[in-house]
Amino acid sequence: MPRATQDATMEMPPRSPSIDPAEVAKFAAMAEDWWNPYGKFRPLHKFNPTRLRFIRETAEAHFGLKPGADLPLKGLKLLDIGCGGGLLSEPMTRLGAKVTGVDATEPNIKTAMTHAAQTGLEIDYRHGTAEGLLASGEGPFDIVLNMEVVEHVADAAAFLKNTAQLVAPGGLMFVATINRTPKALALAIIGAERILRWLPPGTHDYDKLVKPSEIQAALKPEAGLTLDEPIGVNYNPLMDRWSLGSDTSMNYMIVVRKAV
Repeated sequence: MPRATQDATMEMPPRSPSIDPAEVAKFAAMAEDWWNPYGKFRPLHKFNPTRLRFIRETAEAHFGLKPGADLPLKGLKLLDIGCGGGLLSEPMTRLGAKVTGVDATEPNIKTAMTHAAQTGLEIDYRHGTAEGLLASGEGPFDIVLNMEVVEHVADAAAFLKNTAQLVAPGGLMFVATINRTPKALALAIIGAERILRWLPPGTHDYDKLVKPSEIQAALKPEAGLTLDEPIGVNYNPLMDRWSLGSDTSMNYMIVVRKAV
């Protein structure tokens, strides 16, 4: 029987850029609902196939992997920072990657560990932070997933720089978040949280949303990093489907590449 998970708790500095106590408490209250496709994390379940396909195809092209292989990411080390209940860690493991999932909210990690054990997946889950990984000399990782996290941390710019340090030479980091625009306020917060109740009200703080230009400003000066143009992740309510496109006014992703 495969070893399910490892619960390695790292020291979390009280002034860590990753730690916003209010955000940690917010997600702790929702932790048991991670794997319910009709629950509090329904939007993540809905667009998970879109972002998974993008990650896989980008990684295949970047590392020269065989498209369509059963285990295309085999041999690659992957960090899922802010992994939550494991919605990305598990499919990345099934694609062959050696996955480490880290989250600052301990109930999230316990949920992720339990689900991985039930499905027989070997994932190294840690309760901790990017700063804790750096302090303990962990990594580097071929792929770092920084997905829907940066809008929940205490210091977005510092957090981005710290996670970029965990990327191996020649590696990739994927950053995904919600843009700080009037459209995002109207649809992602007022519409999705307060009217449709797809997420609990208060899940996102508009003032903490991050613009693509702010990610670029934080990472472009860092030596050896290049950033692809942002790509939009858009929802069609008539078709109830997510797709990629040029409109970055709501959800978007940015690929960060580290030189060899």
